Amino acid sequence: MRKENDRIMLERVESQMRNYIDELSNRDISKLFEKLPHGKRLRAKLVLKIAGMNEEAVRLAAIIEMIHAASLLHDDVIDDAMMRRGVASLNATEGSKQAVMMGDILYSKGFEELTSFNPLIASRVASAVTQLSIGEMSDVWLSKKFHSDENAYMQMVYQKTAALIEATAAAAAMLAGKEEHIYALYGRNLGVAFQIVDDILDITQSSERLGKPSMHDFEEGKTTLPYIYLYELLDEEGRARLKTLHGKKLDYEAREWIRTMMVETGAVQKAFMYAKELGDEAVALMRGVGENSLADIAAAMIERDF
Repeated sequence: MRKENDRIMLERVESQMRNYIDELSNRDISKLFEKLPHGKRLRAKLVLKIAGMNEEAVRLAAIIEMIHAASLLHDDVIDDAMMRRGVASLNATEGSKQAVMMGDILYSKGFEELTSFNPLIASRVASAVTQLSIGEMSDVWLSKKFHSDENAYMQMVYQKTAALIEATAAAAAMLAGKEEHIYALYGRNLGVAFQIVDDILDITQSSERLGKPSMHDFEEGKTTLPYIYLYELLDEEGRARLKTLHGKKLDYEAREWIRTMMVETGAVQKAFMYAKELGDEAVALMRGVGENSLADIAAAMIERDF
């Protein structure tokens, strides 16, 4: 029954997003929008579960999902990513110019519609999008060379991923008249833990399961938390080898060495335990205010198959 209700709720969000796109009266934009993968709509689910099933909540959920989709379009162009959620990315099929412009349109329309909300809600979301953009730039800077700066990584992850999820939960709470700070902390923890688990899965899962090449992040020059921990736990020879592989196309031997070392040193487990600690806190926060469905989202995110 819950799954059916969730499906109905998300269908209303999808319909609202299409309405916003239809208002632009541009056939080419509509066609591009239909080519975008939907994903899990995590942010929409958070809004609707926190604020309830009402017109304002549906509109806010649609706006935030449009903003998120815009960020992914830009992210794919920056990373030269050819796949997104198991299908060809928009920049792969339509070109980078089209992907960037579509991202700009989604951002602009999202912000246009956001102005109809309480200024405090609009400001909360808008500030998070600024952080998202800074985080994207930081990700690019950090990818220029191998690094082992955990603080820099965590700051980037907060800005690029967690800030919008934090603002989503906070804005929904404000809409519903609930305690903003509790839901904001839940969203922050959920966002950081979500990204760490994604970084782990990029190493431990196959390309088929991921819907994109495995270890693509490391090949692109990204030093995620498991690699930072691995570097700390390796001997000098291992550290030197890891650095020589950074930012390069990995062959089978290199991939297997990295996976083996991740397990033998405990680097993957250490990263997972960090994410689990954040996830457990998010679960406890929501159990404490009787939001069991939100607690379940955090628990399920941490328990994804490795």
